[in-house]
Amino acid sequence: MLIQLDFSAVFSQWPLLLRGVAWTIGLTIVGTVLGLLLGTACAWARARNLGPRPAALRWAVASYVELVRNTPFIVQLFFIFFGLPALGLKLTPELASVLAMVINLGAYSAEIIRAGIEATPRGQVEAAASLALTPGQTFRRVVLPPALLKVWPAMVSQIIIVMLGSAVCGQISTPELSYAANLISSNTFRAFEAFIVATIVYLALSMLTRRLLVWVGARFLVGR
Repeated sequence: MLIQLDFSAVFSQWPLLLRGVAWTIGLTIVGTVLGLLLGTACAWARARNLGPRPAALRWAVASYVELVRNTPFIVQLFFIFFGLPALGLKLTPELASVLAMVINLGAYSAEIIRAGIEATPRGQVEAAASLALTPGQTFRRVVLPPALLKVWPAMVSQIIIVMLGSAVCGQISTPELSYAANLISSNTFRAFEAFIVATIVYLALSMLTRRLLVWVGARFLVGR
């Protein structure tokens, strides 16, 4: 049986497709920025070579990291969107998607950044202390930049994984790319073509994101 492809029906729905791409990019940007901030804070709390931390803080952060890293992203998303309303906290699909992506990336990036932090020689921390730098200044200026440089390739891969994972957010009606592809498929009865286009767009977004993040690492980390 021959399949006759008709992409014109899919491209006639270009506003839906463009909106889905825009939402995927927006979710990725917000999720990445906030997720990296959360991951950095958690990595600081768990790092062993930066001095003692309150046991309760280390235990809480470790529990969060292990919980998120050992459960599926879709379960986390459904818990936030469908479970939290039972506690009186009802979120829009878009906000629930952003929150789920931030929480997910925060846990994974925490361990990635912690690996870079713990690879920092203890002597650098002691040298910073001898120069009368505060612990906050030592972390921001001495420890964090080289730590991020060491782990940036792994971080880039994790960010792309989170971006591709945003496709799950269409399950709660967030209007990202996979949701748009499903809607176009329903409108045109051209599921094969709709998801071919979505696959190509995801591939292009992944390649562009990788190139952009590599440039960011070279521009802002290598030169420090």
